[in-house]
Amino acid sequence: MSKQQDYVLQTISDRGIKFIRLWFTDVLGKLKSIALAPAEVEGAFNEGVGFDGSSIEGLTRRTEADMLLHPDPTTFQVLPWHGDDETARMFCEITTPDGQPAAADPRQVLRRTLDRAADLGFTFYIHPEIEFYLLKSKTPGPNGLEPVDTGGYFDHVAGSTVDLFRRRSVRLLEELGISVEFSHHEAGPGQNEIDLRYADALTMADNVITFRTVIDEAAAEQDIYATFMPKPSAKWPGSGMHTHMSLFEGGTNVFHEAGANHQLSRTGRQFIAGLLHHAREITAVTCQHVNSYRRLWGGDEAPSYVCWGHNNSSALVRVPTYKPDKSRSARLEYRGVDSAANPYLTYALLLEAGLRGIEEGYEIPNEIDGDLRDLSNRERQVLGYKNLPMNLDEALAVTQESELVAETLGEQLFEHFISNKQDEWLGFRRQVTDFELMRNL
Repeated sequence: MSKQQDYVLQTISDRGIKFIRLWFTDVLGKLKSIALAPAEVEGAFNEGVGFDGSSIEGLTRRTEADMLLHPDPTTFQVLPWHGDDETARMFCEITTPDGQPAAADPRQVLRRTLDRAADLGFTFYIHPEIEFYLLKSKTPGPNGLEPVDTGGYFDHVAGSTVDLFRRRSVRLLEELGISVEFSHHEAGPGQNEIDLRYADALTMADNVITFRTVIDEAAAEQDIYATFMPKPSAKWPGSGMHTHMSLFEGGTNVFHEAGANHQLSRTGRQFIAGLLHHAREITAVTCQHVNSYRRLWGGDEAPSYVCWGHNNSSALVRVPTYKPDKSRSARLEYRGVDSAANPYLTYALLLEAGLRGIEEGYEIPNEIDGDLRDLSNRERQVLGYKNLPMNLDEALAVTQESELVAETLGEQLFEHFISNKQDEWLGFRRQVTDFELMRNL
């Protein structure tokens, strides 16, 4: 037994914890869990916990159903919302019975990519801005979905449902060891944003999954409903998860170069070039639902074109310079991720795209000058700006041809992801929408 495992077992005993939840996700990033009795945890550390992997979306084939969950003791946290029945959780690694990592475990996909970066001397850090809506109910009323308020960007409404909700959510996150940088009301009615403080990519992916659970629990406490749906209403701004990234070599931020344009190093420029070069290929993962493309092409501040800029909300990749003289703060912001994305697969692909740019010496295109949305389609074509896919079907067609995505996800997960998303598109395509009825009936 390791010291961390001993600590977990001792804490379970000392605090009288009654249930220990083992957490993992399916291919889409949906949280799965089973609950162990305290007496079973030591055995889980030593031997794993068997389960039917073929019943989990994208994990394994029916002929390879037997899988094992191995709890990661470093992720042990007591969940602060279960009252008298104290409950803790641990994220899990998934293996086959012969001890091999499960090829289609999303957490393992990210770990593999991080190991590749580590072989090159790099550590990858993430800081997400996570947007979501709070609704009075999941069920639409006579006038459609009802947000809990009519507030706007940065509005302060003391004592409101949203104000109480954010305070409760931040306290829960802090109790779980997840540091919050800030929170505020976003532009849409009932829309909020909470930004998590930087962490290494694997920790942050775990944090994002935990974050969604915390938001759901805090909403349920107040008898309201939280949704990370990218575009729940055509009248409201979409919910994104703008992703800030830094690459470190030891204690040095390799994106920073004093005196360079935007203080951005050659390595940083190559990383951006990799993101732009592979952006269309990875969009089916960073924007994985039919509804995601309502956000990308909804006319608000979501990026629709492959370009980069400095202080420009129309750019897919932005170089923030809030603190230009602080080298550790140098970072890139990728704006093409929505709040419903699987963070494990998303961070793996963002990292791999950037690493390809560094390793293969991609050249960065010219920085965009002005707002790309002000140009006509013809002007954008003449200037060479490509658009992101306009719907899930187009995104999947590009992703299917991507060597980068197939290699990063692995054959099994890649094939199942494509199949799952094709089913979603076919299901959507069969629908007759209200727009069609109003326009054509």
